[in-house]
Amino acid sequence: MKNKPFTFTQKKHAFTLAEVLITLGIIGIVAALTLPALIQKNNNRVVETRLMKFYSAINQAVKMAEVDYGDKKFWYQDLKGAELDKDGNPVAGSSESEKWFKKYLAPYLKITSIETKTDGSFIIYFPDGSALKPSGKNTRDWTFYPGKPDKCIKQYGLAYDASNGICSFSFEFYPADGTSQGWKYHYNKGFEPWKWNWDGTRVALLKGCKGGGSHDEGSADKQFCTALIQFNNWKIPDDYPFKVSY
Repeated sequence: MKNKPFTFTQKKHAFTLAEVLITLGIIGIVAALTLPALIQKNNNRVVETRLMKFYSAINQAVKMAEVDYGDKKFWYQDLKGAELDKDGNPVAGSSESEKWFKKYLAPYLKITSIETKTDGSFIIYFPDGSALKPSGKNTRDWTFYPGKPDKCIKQYGLAYDASNGICSFSFEFYPADGTSQGWKYHYNKGFEPWKWNWDGTRVALLKGCKGGGSHDEGSADKQFCTALIQFNNWKIPDDYPFKVSY
């Protein structure tokens, strides 16, 4: 008996339209669930990195200025920003705070530009895209932006505490006051996260970051958020109350 020759017939299979749509739907659901978390993780990493980098660079600048000008307690000055003319525009060259910054700190920092703002303050821009802005009234209170300040202000408005702890972070430079108990965490220090009247506990930092308490308690306006991150080794803690951005 002769054996029949073996033949192999290869069948081509294709996905049906329904199968393709189901697959795409599953991919879309997974992406929708995971993408926001990935974006926030990246935001956290950028903010953490730029906060830590700024803290190191600005305090290195303070130390270098001390080599040239002596103890910071003596060359520190609490100065006002630019004066405004009758139309509300800053008068060129009238900002004592900007002159002070350019003399004592700017020479020791990598800066791309310095811009005078309409409120009489000024903004220092750094090469990594971050920026630093003093209060329009003094050189004691400082706000660090890990990203573009205009983007932060456009999203959250001009209210002082609106963006605090989210896309702007409070620092303090007040090394000269050694008599007030409220300033003990800033006396003889460089640029430090805002810790005025802090009781030394993490509980107080978290409460203040959330905006709880009164200004007299040192916990208003979410200013403790920077110190809370520093307390966690410059990592945004799991119980941090906001989603940061830059």
